[in-house]
Amino acid sequence: MIEKFKTLFFVKSSLVSLYLALTIPLPFISIEKLKIPSILIFALGIYLIINITSDHVETCSKKISYKSSFISKFLGKKNWEISWNDIKSIKSLPTSQGSKVYYFNTFQGDNFLVPQRVENFEKFLLIISKKTGISIDEISYLSPLWTYKLLTLISVMMIIGEFFAFVY
Repeated sequence: MIEKFKTLFFVKSSLVSLYLALTIPLPFISIEKLKIPSILIFALGIYLIINITSDHVETCSKKISYKSSFISKFLGKKNWEISWNDIKSIKSLPTSQGSKVYYFNTFQGDNFLVPQRVENFEKFLLIISKKTGISIDEISYLSPLWTYKLLTLISVMMIIGEFFAFVY
């Protein structure tokens, strides 16, 4: 049975709402002859953000796959696929922000980033543990979920403030 794990809703919402908060005013404040291009570029930008955040992970009885969108591929993000039997270990590396990222290490010496921003993350980790026999006790979200929620809230407040500033 194939299980699909989409990008975490709060990650998507924080990026989309931040984009909206930063760009909604631009078509309204642009000079008259740039209004149409600014609206078109605004629409293109929202399309790109939604498309880029549509990457997902698929698991089945034989393998795990990372599927990126067309735009993500164009920007250099690659799809990958690993057989469960090829995973030797999961290694961690610290980030500059004090968090940890994890990599699937294969018997061939390849390393693939463990997706840490997917919905049903606990279920995803249980599948990894069950299929590989590797302990997943240390693995957690890349950033605490409250950071995405806070960014979404602040962005929505900015959008509301921009609306009131424009209307009144």
